[in-house]
Amino acid sequence: MVVQQYRDGGGARAVRALAAAGVIVVTAGCFGGDGGGGAGDGSGQRAVAADRPLDLLGRAADVLVEAGGAETRTSMETAAGGTRVTIRGQGAYDFRKQMGRLRVVLPKDAAGKDAAGAGGHRPITELLAPGALYMKNRGAGVPDDKWVRIDTTGLKDGNLVTGGVTDPMAAAELLRGAADVTYAGKTELAGVTVHRYRGVADLGRAARAASPQSRGALSAAAKGFSKDAVPFDAYLDEDGRLRKVRHRFTFSTDARGPEVSVVSTLLLYGFGLPVTVTLPDEGAIYTGEIRQG
Repeated sequence: MVVQQYRDGGGARAVRALAAAGVIVVTAGCFGGDGGGGAGDGSGQRAVAADRPLDLLGRAADVLVEAGGAETRTSMETAAGGTRVTIRGQGAYDFRKQMGRLRVVLPKDAAGKDAAGAGGHRPITELLAPGALYMKNRGAGVPDDKWVRIDTTGLKDGNLVTGGVTDPMAAAELLRGAADVTYAGKTELAGVTVHRYRGVADLGRAARAASPQSRGALSAAAKGFSKDAVPFDAYLDEDGRLRKVRHRFTFSTDARGPEVSVVSTLLLYGFGLPVTVTLPDEGAIYTGEIRQG
């Protein structure tokens, strides 16, 4: 797989995986390599390649809703000054309820410290829900037994990169805004035959076509990203289920800063898995100040 690199021309600022509000701050991004797992499941196969690519991608999110739950792996890779760091996640997601639970592992810097601070930060538990992101083991002064809740509709990126994980439903809904799609052929992913499509998704178009639960976050992203165009590679199996998607997002950290690119990859497998997500009650939500830096 060809690794596509992005550079901002600004040199090597340190990469911080999660800022005080949970937002990723990076200076450049790249990602390469295929991952993921899971043997083929399901039946009733059909010739996906014979369908119009825009039709297939436009209904990819609906097909996932029909499938119900799935296991997921995520990867968000960035690079700065020649140093690459990766945020990885693994868990499960219910596409019908649009809720999921993931274990997110932060990268380490060159000194062997995690990007959020010193001393080997524990993996962060993230709960994904319509309009909200919950994070535990957040660090930055947050007690270990407390959760941080973030309103994703108020984020400039709509939680496409904030937590180091692109919400699986949002990733699929983005394909509703696909254009300039080309069929890149048939290949195999973890023992499953998949069809690869390359194209560009328009954030505004995707937001207008998205389900009500995803529309707010995608609308925020359409306003907050410096570019509406999101290049992607999508891999669908013979049943039209999204098995893998890679998005390349572009945004600015501030008005005067350089543009930043982040490449996020989502892998789905184990379809039909029962997924139970229990959101924390109000008493478990941290309302104090989150330490900076």
